[in-house]
Order: sequence, then structure tokens, then C-alpha cells
Amino acid sequence: MDYQKVSKELSYALRHAPQEYGLELDEQGWVAVEHVLGALRKQPKWRTLTEADLHTMIARSEKKRHEIRDGKIRALYGHSAPQKITKEAKQPPEFLYHGTPRHFVPSILKSGLLPKGRQYVHLSDEIGTAQQVGERRDEQPVILRIDAWKAWRDGVLFYHGNEMVWLADRVEPQYIAILDDCQP
Repeated sequence: MDYQKVSKELSYALRHAPQEYGLELDEQGWVAVEHVLGALRKQPKWRTLTEADLHTMIARSEKKRHEIRDGKIRALYGHSAPQKITKEAKQPPEFLYHGTPRHFVPSILKSGLLPKGRQYVHLSDEIGTAQQVGERRDEQPVILRIDAWKAWRDGVLFYHGNEMVWLADRVEPQYIAILDDCQP
């Protein structure tokens, strides 16, 4: 079983196009495992997919994109489907980071970080992860440091996506600094 392919298919189904699979997510993004398996098994390549395969995929994944609990499964972050997935607000670490292509920096410093095609802005508590994310679209991305504690104290809500990903509805410019200009 190619667990990376299972993860990609499942991510697409749960994050972006549940309706294409005949899935209905609840307000927190959960759906019954049996419904997901039924939907995926309609495709010949997933006919033999089992719940045990989903557990193995989750256990082997470095990015921890999904979780299974009480017979239900959900994607933890990255949603772009129209139905807003609600998250529980959590106090963030002092600083969070966001890697971005250089050409977006002037707009971000003017308007802040916006979710664009996703439901939430994605942030990291590690510079290295932000660097990797930024490098997907720019060989030399700019790393932004978010003063998350100050933003939190000012009423900005943050949500814990997984152990590497934090989410926010948006981050205003006054909480954003270019890492090179910050004291690490």
C-alpha cells in the first residue's frame, strides 16, 4: 500500500472536495471512517483499503495531517472547502513563523497574512518548517516572525493544527516582522 498516495487522496477528500466523494463533514471536520472507506473504495485503486491502512498511514506520516477518533476521521488543517471547519482557540507560543515568497512581502506588510484560498492562515512554531514551506514557491523565501503572544493578548485567535502547524483567521501587519530584522 502506498500510504503517501492514500494521504494525498484523503487530504483532497477531507480538505477540499468532500462533496465529490459524497461526504458530509460535521462542523469540526469529522466524518465516519466507514463513509470515507466506502467513498474511496469506489475507485479501483482503493478497493482493498481498510481502517487499519488509515491508522498505519497516520502513524507513518511526518506531517500529521489526519486523526482518527471514536470511529471518525478528519483532516487537521489545510481546508479550502466552503464549509468552515471550526477550531478551538489555544494560546500560542510566544512567536510563530511563516515562510513566503519575496514578492508577497510588500502586500503582507501592508494587509497582513490572509488565508487566501484556505480557511485559515498557516503558521509554524519552528523556523525550519516555515523555511521548508516557503521554499515550495521561492528558493530564497522570506521568513516572517509573528508576535503571537502580543496578538493573542490583543484578541487574535490562534488554533493548534498539529504539533507543527498553528492556524489563525488572519494576522494583522502590526504583529509581523521580517525575521532578519528581528532579534532571534
